[in-house]
Amino acid sequence: MFKLVQYRVKPEKIEENQGLIAAVFRELAANAPEDVDYLVFQLDDGTFCHLVSDPSEVLKRLEAFAAFQHNGDARRLTVPLQNRAGIIGSYPFAVGKKVSLGG
Repeated sequence: MFKLVQYRVKPEKIEENQGLIAAVFRELAANAPEDVDYLVFQLDDGTFCHLVSDPSEVLKRLEAFAAFQHNGDARRLTVPLQNRAGIIGSYPFAVGKKVSLGG
């Protein structure tokens, strides 16, 4: 099972949020933890959707993730909503592949 977290960001904070997320992916790529699956979507309205499976709670130990969480309330328009999610299917898609977005 995955956790799906979604929230909407203030328009003037979208680039900052993107940069913080990109830093998390860079740190994940550098450390290459085997039991983490993490995918982030950004919708046109400024909503970000994080799909994550992290049974060992690796993300919580990353400096970049701590930086991403710091002052999150100041960037967001909405409170993060969390739901359990399962993947029903995937046809060539990034799910299951390690991809990095941004620098």
